[in-house]
Amino acid sequence: MRPRPAYTGSLVAQAIQWPPFAGVPLMFSPEVIGYLAAFFTTFSFAPQAVLTLRTRDTSALSLGMYSMFVTGVTIWLLYGWMKSDGIIMLANGLTLLLALPILGMKIFNRLWGNERSAP
Repeated sequence: MRPRPAYTGSLVAQAIQWPPFAGVPLMFSPEVIGYLAAFFTTFSFAPQAVLTLRTRDTSALSLGMYSMFVTGVTIWLLYGWMKSDGIIMLANGLTLLLALPILGMKIFNRLWGNERSAP
């Protein structure tokens, strides 16, 4: 049985020293993980945004959910600005650009009675 290495430092440093991860390149730094997370969470939203903007059908979307979502993304953008964290600002800025038109369309459709009935 292999002797266990002495773990010192942060939890991440300990995880990297853990045998299954031993020898894994350190290209997965916290910054790289942050960029990957920002990319996937931001651009996972794009297909829904494109579909909604193309069809203009907002009947299946919750006004409460989208309002809270846009508020949360705006707060994250403000947080990134306060921390001077470019990736948080970029990811949430892009998400806000995708979400705001949909929220606006949802509100417009609700006010003017243009919502189509869901199939």
